[in-house]
Amino acid sequence: MAFRAAVVTFPGSNCDRDMAVAIEQVSGVAPERVWHGDASLPDSLDFIALPGGFSYGDYLRSGAMAANSPIMREVVRAAERGVPVLGVCNGFQVLTEARLLPGALMRNAQQNFICRTVNLRVENAQSLFTSGYEAGQEIAIPVAHHDGNYFADAETLDQLEGDGRVAFRYTENCNGSQRDIAGVLNAAGNVLGMMPHPERAVEPAHGGTDGRALFEAAIRSLAQA
Repeated sequence: MAFRAAVVTFPGSNCDRDMAVAIEQVSGVAPERVWHGDASLPDSLDFIALPGGFSYGDYLRSGAMAANSPIMREVVRAAERGVPVLGVCNGFQVLTEARLLPGALMRNAQQNFICRTVNLRVENAQSLFTSGYEAGQEIAIPVAHHDGNYFADAETLDQLEGDGRVAFRYTENCNGSQRDIAGVLNAAGNVLGMMPHPERAVEPAHGGTDGRALFEAAIRSLAQA
């Protein structure tokens, strides 16, 4: 399989290289690098990643301006066609602002920036992103955010839970997220947004490799499709 991935860079992204390196380490193929102002995506993409950072300086709301970048129109179309899209940290914020995922990411409840490794519990181990884990498995993944407090109304939260679309939960809530939610899937299961950074946990030098299984699972799922 000729795996083709793309990493989108916005003004203020600071984890795009981390994401690109992680994808290349796991897949063996360097991803395409896409600028926010590009009008189109590379042809025949198998995977799209929206990285962490502070796109547009987090003006208005985190991810709000990036969600209206020219390239996001193409990302939305690709997601609607079924192309897997992973949004991490600021990328998760962009996905909610682009309405590819429900809810919103608000200021952390403690009103401070959190940068440390946290423990997550895998809630859904059947998606193309999470099939490398076991349901209920606890994994250690770094977080680094100021606006990671996941919020949605009760009806939306109930629907996410009922449909099995909560991918990860914090075992100890670090930011005030409702129902300890750390990552959610879209209804089709091909879009995942999560605040923790799996790309920072793919090799032993990072202090842990629990994030590697996410990328391996996605690539394996695409190879089997």
